[in-house]
Formats: sequence, structure tokens, C-alpha cells
Amino acid sequence: MTDAAARHKQWHEERIAAVSAPYGPLALVGTYWLDDHPEGRLPAIPGTWRVAGDALVHAVDGEETRLGADATVTLGARRLVVITREGLWAVRDFDPAAPSRTGFRGVDLAPYDPRWSIEGRFTAYASTREVRVGTADGVERGLGLAGELAFVLDGQEHVLKVARQADGRLWAVFADATAGRTSFRFRFLYPEAPDAEGRTTVDLNRAVLPNCAFADHFICPFPPPGNILSVAVEAGERNLTAPVSV
Repeated sequence: MTDAAARHKQWHEERIAAVSAPYGPLALVGTYWLDDHPEGRLPAIPGTWRVAGDALVHAVDGEETRLGADATVTLGARRLVVITREGLWAVRDFDPAAPSRTGFRGVDLAPYDPRWSIEGRFTAYASTREVRVGTADGVERGLGLAGELAFVLDGQEHVLKVARQADGRLWAVFADATAGRTSFRFRFLYPEAPDAEGRTTVDLNRAVLPNCAFADHFICPFPPPGNILSVAVEAGERNLTAPVSV
């Protein structure tokens, strides 16, 4: 096994540990938007909830708790997480006993192939550009894009519009010629932070499934215009491993 293949194997093992953790993506059993529950009562969650400025207020038996974005509430073995998107508030419900987690059989991963690891060049926009894209729950939302990532594969140049994360890494939401056929309908890629010249590695061996592949209650964005590659990317995570038939 080459050093690159060994690193890839370790990356995959860490990735599987993260998605299958007790409160990882596989444990999400519900995302409840307050606008859909004006009475303030959420399914299978005690108490009432209301928006109060820049927070949610959770009231149980007359006692109120103010919760900002990303705050968590423990409910037995479950964990509730407050989120906000474009001014709308929701509560996510994570349950380690979720069937999606207990029935998880792994992720189909293509073998490591150095062909899919190539140099890319990032060109930043003068300022962040927001585009409206569909999301996994059927709602159109804004996706902020920081620039474009160009790379050459088999003699053909490809360009992905990418976001930039707080740690400097890039984030591409893309599809390719395998999407919906031999792989999930779209995937994510997280290239390392570019250097001062904009150089980074585009390692499609590390293309990953979006969270909505693991649970139906995530609101993953679909690829922005232009991020559907004509090439078949036979690399990276492809789909969830199907349960074994008995």
C-alpha cells in the first residue's frame, strides 16, 4: 500500500467514525421549523418554543431557557440542537437509536487512485457572491460563493464554484456524470486552503456524500449553476452500502 493509499484508508476510517457517532448525521430524526409550528409545540419534544429576538426560548413546566444558534438541549439519550437559516429558526432532534444509525452498513468507497488527485488553482471573487439554489427539503436558499476552482483532468479543464470555510478550506457542491446512477445525486468536496498563489489539491478520492444522504432531515444545498461536471468521477464516496438481504 502506498503512503497516499494508507492516508486515504485512515481518512475513510475517521470519516465513518464521525458519521456513525452517537450524535452524527445518521442520528438525525427531525428538523422542526418554528414557522411550521406557530403554536410552539414540536413533535415528540416536551414544552413550548418561541422566537425571541436572536434566540429561541424553550419553556418546560414554567421554567424558560434562552437558546442561541447551535445551543444544545439534552433530552434523555436525545440531543436537541438549535439552528437558524436566513432568519428562520429550527430545532434538530438527534437520537442515537435512530434506525438510520442502527441499520448503517457503511459507505461504498471507490479504491484510491492517484489519477483523481490533481493540482487546482483557486481564483477568489472580489466579494462573496450569493446564488439561490434548491436544497434537500425543497426550499430555495442562498449559497455564498467565494470564487472558482479550476483543474485539468484528462486534458480537459473543469471549473467549480466554491465557498470558503472559516478555516480557509474550500467547499464545492458538485455533481458529475455518475450522479443518480452509480453515485448519489450530488457530492461535496473540501480542498485544503489555497496557498498565496491560489494553488491547492483537488483530490476527488475524497469526494463525500452530503449529510442528506445519511438522514432525510438535512437541508443540503444542491450544486450551483455550472457545478455539474461532464466527466464521470468514479472516485470517493459513492453511496450508502445497501443492507444485506436475509
